This record gives sequence, structure tokens and C-alpha cells, in this order.
Amino acid sequence: MAYLKEKYKKEALPAMMKKFGYKNAMETPRLEKVVINCGYGRLVSGKTKDEQKKIQDAIARDLGIITGQKAVLTKSRKSIASFKIREGQEIGCTVTLRKQRMYDFLERIINITLPRSRDFQGLPKEGIDKFGNFSFGVREHIAFPEIAPEKTNFIFSFQVTVVTTAKNAAEGLELLRLLGFPIKA
Repeated sequence: MAYLKEKYKKEALPAMMKKFGYKNAMETPRLEKVVINCGYGRLVSGKTKDEQKKIQDAIARDLGIITGQKAVLTKSRKSIASFKIREGQEIGCTVTLRKQRMYDFLERIINITLPRSRDFQGLPKEGIDKFGNFSFGVREHIAFPEIAPEKTNFIFSFQVTVVTTAKNAAEGLELLRLLGFPIKA
């Protein structure tokens, strides 16, 4: 069993029930899923089709290594001339993690990756929305120990969204703090 899951059951659940006055354990907020998004953007603009395909494959491969799950390509829904995007064009990739893979990924990002990242001062609490979901960015994917920096041709960033069942921002923020997320005060 994952350390983060045990921490939720033994520490976070009783603390949340006490603080917010929940009568039932099923009423307390919990982690639902983690969504990782990466847009190709500037990396592929102005490149030939073959170069774009190589970059897209490399990003999808690295995200697969980081998350332990294959990345799904996302396509544009409509054309936007000012961004030079056509309808149906591949513009990024996403991975949705649930259950055990979610807990494993969160443990690695909280305990290993974020402390290793350059100039890390903590996650901004402004990343939480009114539904208790928390979003933050990872500037360099090479901060993950699975990625060999000498084998990568380029560095990309991606967004991580932690989806909770919290009813509001205060509940979501308290849950994440109890689970050990390094959120600034």
C-alpha cells in the first residue's frame, strides 16, 4: 500500500473530520485523479512535419516514462489563425492517473521532484480553484529521476492538476496540506 494512501487514512481523514465537523468518513474530501497536460506550443512551431513528429513522440515517450502510463495525444477542436493552429492538429498530450498510479506519482513529485527542481520555494496556494482542485506547473521535466538529462534533446514543462472531491477551496487546500504538499503559507 502506498505511503500517501496510508497517510490519508491515518492522519488526514481524522484531522479533516475534526476540523470541518464531518460525521461520516465518506463525507470527507479525497483525491480523485491527477491529470498531467503538456502542450507542444513553441517547441514545434516553425518546424517541418518530420521534426514536429520527432518532438511530439519524444514528449509523449518522456511523459509515459514519468507517469508509468501512455500519453494520449490531444487535437485542436477548431482552427485559430493567430496561433497557426488548424482543426484536428495535434497540439499536446495528456495523461490521467487514478488509484495506485496516482498515489505513486504524487509521492514521487512531492518527495523527490519538487525539492530537486531549480529555485523551488513551495507551491503557490493560488493554484487552487473554488472546487478544491489544485493545479501547478513543473518547469523542467528533467527534474524527474527517471529522465536522463544527457539523453534529452530539449526540456519541456507540463501542468499537473490534482482533482479532489472537496466542496470548496478551503477543504481542498487543507487536504493537500495534510497529505504533505509543500504549499506556501
